[in-house]
Amino acid sequence: MAVTGLAAVLLAIALLLVIVSTVQPIARRLELSETVLLAIVGIIIGSLADLALRTTHTSALNGIAETLLDFPINSEAFLLIFLPVLVFQGALAIDVRRLAHEAATVLLLAVVAVVVSTGAIGLALYPFAEMPLVVCLLLGSIVATTDPSAVAGIFRDIGAATRLTRLVEGEALLNDAAAISIFSILLPSVTLHHAIHPGEAVISFVISFVGALIVGVVFGQLTLMMITALGGSAAAEITLTVALPYVAYIVSDEFLGVSGVVATAAAGLTLSVYGPSTVRPQTWLFLNQLWQQLVFWAGSLVFVLASMLVPHLLVGMTRWDCVLILIASVAGLAARGAVVFGLLPFLAMTKLAPPVPTPFKVTMVWGGLRGAITLALALAVTENERVSTPVAHFIGILATGFVLITLLLNGTTLRSLVLFLKLDKLSPIDEAMRHQVLSIGLENVKDRAEKLADGLGFSTDATGTVIEQVDRRAHEEQAANSFDTALGDTQRVNLALITIASQERSVLLDLFRIQGLSRRVMETLLRSSEAAIDGARLEGRLGYVRALRKRLSPSLRFKAAQWIHKNLRIDRPLMLCMAERFEMLMVAHFVSISLTRFMSERLEPTLGSRIGEVVAEVLQRQRKLLDEALETLRLHYHGYSEALENRIFRQIVLRLEGEEYDSLLAESLISDELNRELLKELERRRHRLDKPLSFDLRSGIESRLKHAAVFRGLPNAELHDLATTTSLRFVAPQELICRRGRKIRNIYFISAGLAESHVAERDVLYGAGDLIGALSTINNERCPANIRAVQFGHFMVISASRFKRLVEEYPLVLENIERLRRKREEGERAIKLVPGAAPTEKGVEGPGLAAKALLKLDSKMPSPPSNEPPKDEDEAENKSEASSSSSSSH
Repeated sequence: MAVTGLAAVLLAIALLLVIVSTVQPIARRLELSETVLLAIVGIIIGSLADLALRTTHTSALNGIAETLLDFPINSEAFLLIFLPVLVFQGALAIDVRRLAHEAATVLLLAVVAVVVSTGAIGLALYPFAEMPLVVCLLLGSIVATTDPSAVAGIFRDIGAATRLTRLVEGEALLNDAAAISIFSILLPSVTLHHAIHPGEAVISFVISFVGALIVGVVFGQLTLMMITALGGSAAAEITLTVALPYVAYIVSDEFLGVSGVVATAAAGLTLSVYGPSTVRPQTWLFLNQLWQQLVFWAGSLVFVLASMLVPHLLVGMTRWDCVLILIASVAGLAARGAVVFGLLPFLAMTKLAPPVPTPFKVTMVWGGLRGAITLALALAVTENERVSTPVAHFIGILATGFVLITLLLNGTTLRSLVLFLKLDKLSPIDEAMRHQVLSIGLENVKDRAEKLADGLGFSTDATGTVIEQVDRRAHEEQAANSFDTALGDTQRVNLALITIASQERSVLLDLFRIQGLSRRVMETLLRSSEAAIDGARLEGRLGYVRALRKRLSPSLRFKAAQWIHKNLRIDRPLMLCMAERFEMLMVAHFVSISLTRFMSERLEPTLGSRIGEVVAEVLQRQRKLLDEALETLRLHYHGYSEALENRIFRQIVLRLEGEEYDSLLAESLISDELNRELLKELERRRHRLDKPLSFDLRSGIESRLKHAAVFRGLPNAELHDLATTTSLRFVAPQELICRRGRKIRNIYFISAGLAESHVAERDVLYGAGDLIGALSTINNERCPANIRAVQFGHFMVISASRFKRLVEEYPLVLENIERLRRKREEGERAIKLVPGAAPTEKGVEGPGLAAKALLKLDSKMPSPPSNEPPKDEDEAENKSEASSSSSSSH
């Protein structure tokens, strides 16, 4: 009984999946590209199905054979079903920030190389093919798109350089879009005989690309917003990511008229950048595993199904067709080589992209394999009723032959080429690092193995040879260790900072598993740590420090909230920003403690004590910088700080409790029923922590004004009225408070912090309790100098007109200012960072000065830390002695 209809289709797909599952291990054993083997399998299946229909001995399989040969899937279905999945997962798996540095190279390979290949192949075939030029160019666009899946698979299998793999995968994101866009412009000219206008075609091409990028980013951001709104439902979050590529592709392609492939890639890249800080780590891990499985099914099936069409597409092939295929192949290889060897050096010369080594270029040229997308586009031409039979025959045979040559020739020899060029070898720095890590690690393994053997009662005869072998390997690695000579001090410092930033990201991802921590806060911290990795990799310590400065500086959203608070008297946006900043600083503070421990216990033994001292200095300054920012907030919002710290600790304890229950279950000490009940109770207690803490932005303003010496003697009613009209400003180191020569519109009362200016060849330092701009406002003068914050500070902002009215109604305010000025001149009132604190002392590094010193660090290798403070710190602290009466009035 023959199997027909839907049952035959499902059975055929099931059998194909069975075959696909066996291809991967066979390909590894044969050291052959998985894609190449899938193509061969597809061709064999197509040929066997055709043979089954021609013989009477296999009549029971005729239904499946007919289904395989006439599978209910056309070229449009190939592109709609499989392409969004392949493109989206490719974008999702890419390290976007590292790829951004290779953007020019990727665009050259993905766009310029496709355009040049299209033209070169078309012009090479035109004199010999007896076809119109537009038909030859159409064929060129079909075979111009490369399929790097086979190449990337080979690179991963043999451990090729990660940069080479990254370039190939980056090219894969956009070259399909470029080829399909050119194909879409040329096909109507063939079917409808429309003339092609180059100017219009270029404009259409650019609009399609740029518009698709915008659409993809918008869809990606909307998906992330929906994920945030779902509140941690893992199944719903993953379902949204499955829907995203199809929504982006179809809406862009069918409704907006822009490239669906580019939109899908942009959506995937957006999710790749912001996903780890938006989706919970365990959900993100499962999401990536799911997409890897989906792309394995899609990639395997599309290759097998497309390859099954090869016998059909090659029907009627002649010897002259073989000559034309050879011409097209040589032209395609030459065009790709011209772009790679001719234009990549130009990018390096103009500093648009890092230089690409010659072995990389050779591999990239030879690795331009063609695959399923080329076959799908060829099928689209042969299926088109408006395409004449000779043109369909020409396109079908040449495109199929081109694919077979690249897969069977380039694909089977690419592995040998990579090994011949030694691209699977570690760089000298990585090789030195390998010996260093192994020499230290094997010593630790030996010690632990000896203790374990003693603890478990193993005999000396059983363990002696094993421990001796480990000890011998450790000595061999130590003898081969060239770490000290292979890496200079600067390189080791940069390597240490990259490792520190990577460890910070790992710790943050681990903390993110604690339910209740703000997603926006974790996103800020994760992006900052990733920026620190890139900064340290590209600019050394300077880049690392810049990332720290950007993290702690007020964001654009925070500044906008401050403007709304000050001008519109709406406090809620600033309250939300302050609550997030509080949590961000507190989490960063906890992480910095963990990094210091990691530095001393793990990194210093590997890189050496000298490098450890240098990096420890950077971490110490980072820690002080965090303490400054956090203590400024804790001073004025102590109750909120204590409540937030208590809440974070309770969340950590709840996580530890859950892990303990999981351990008890794994050890069979509790039953499944009891574990579920315990976890339900744990979830109920965790749910109580979901309610956000109440943050009162104006908490204590009136009290701080009442205790300020400059407002001493004012009636309580006036102080209350002044508090209601006073706004707040939180400043960062080096932030400009007042610009020289500008009209003073606000008076700043320093509740905590330091500010400085340079007036009449004298440095003026402002501390807690001082007023900035008071006397200048009363005397109708402009700001005498640029005034900047020295450290993180908490300022109260009073409008100049309100302050004038206050002085007119209560002259004692002016008397208080004069009295404070005299005390400052007589040395009875010192500069303080916070109310009630000890004055800053000469020669002692105080808060705020750590920030300045950190921002002064450059990318050069420093000398080891000394006991003397840097020159900049001495100068900053000496300003306290040089401050004049202006320090409480300007």
